Amino acid sequence: MNFNVIAVLALVILGQQSPDGDQHSREQVRRIVLRSRHLGAHGIGYNDDSLKLLADELKPSDIPVLISLAMDEEVRVGVQFALASQCDNAIAPIRQAAVDHKMGFWDAQDTMRLIENFAECNASTRQVAASMRAEIQSLQHDDELRAQKEAQDKAADDARIQENAIKMMDPKRSKQLTRLEREEVYKRSLKAMGLSEDGPLTPTQRDLVQRMYRTMVLGKSESRPPN
Repeated sequence: MNFNVIAVLALVILGQQSPDGDQHSREQVRRIVLRSRHLGAHGIGYNDDSLKLLADELKPSDIPVLISLAMDEEVRVGVQFALASQCDNAIAPIRQAAVDHKMGFWDAQDTMRLIENFAECNASTRQVAASMRAEIQSLQHDDELRAQKEAQDKAADDARIQENAIKMMDPKRSKQLTRLEREEVYKRSLKAMGLSEDGPLTPTQRDLVQRMYRTMVLGKSESRPPN
């Protein structure tokens, strides 16, 4: 099924509005989530009864607090159930949390799947959740491609600056470098030494930074005292 853009836009708008009801504190929400666990065949965990309990105890106004707990390993799975218990109110915030890396993409998809299967959510909401799950999967793919490209670009940039640093040690080849390329090598060298032009420096460190700038960027040779 194609993603219903109009439905999602409406959910986003609703998600941006201030939900009714008092918001529980972070610790209160944590306790509610942990208290919703039940003993099952595989030990204590979350199930359909948890969803119903969470739907009764939490409100849409608690969604921002739940999002803030989404990366907390102790309650991460419980947060998915808690968000799912809020049905349509949680769909847009979950999507945004995944985009902002405040919630894992896989966790966001799992939460949408919980909404799809939660009988207390109406049929329209469950349908939108199914489409949103596919949308989040697509967003994850795009995010992974973007991260991969950034890593490749950084590696290529590092290799280029390293090659320019080697050129800088050769008087003949160093003349091939532009002012910008010299500055890149200079700044990368400072970073490798744990120094920064704008950071706190001792007098000795400041003198070193200034000498590095003169030789590496301006290409001036340091005069040596006579023997």
